[in-house]
Amino acid sequence: MTANKEPSGAEKMFGDFAPALVEYTDGVLFGQVWKRRELSPRDRSLITVASLVTSGSTEQLVHHLGLAIENGASEQELIEVITHLAFYAGWPKAMSAMAVARKVFRSS
Repeated sequence: MTANKEPSGAEKMFGDFAPALVEYTDGVLFGQVWKRRELSPRDRSLITVASLVTSGSTEQLVHHLGLAIENGASEQELIEVITHLAFYAGWPKAMSAMAVARKVFRSS
């Protein structure tokens, strides 16, 4: 981290505990993978949200739903993604993800 840069989310959560994970998250995942031109940031966000829903990783959804909005997805599109996935990932996972989406979208 440089003196004038705000710490990343990963650094805030794990910087003093798991610095290698922070480095891979910030440098490789968000620094390289998310910057590849083959997919737009919006598409990467939709794919990531879908993956998190299908795996039941709702804790990570808070960040990625917000990032998806920043990357051009609408709240309605994200709600539709979660609704659609209820039939493929399972109702409980979709219901849990929708509860997170509601908190994220209604608190902003």
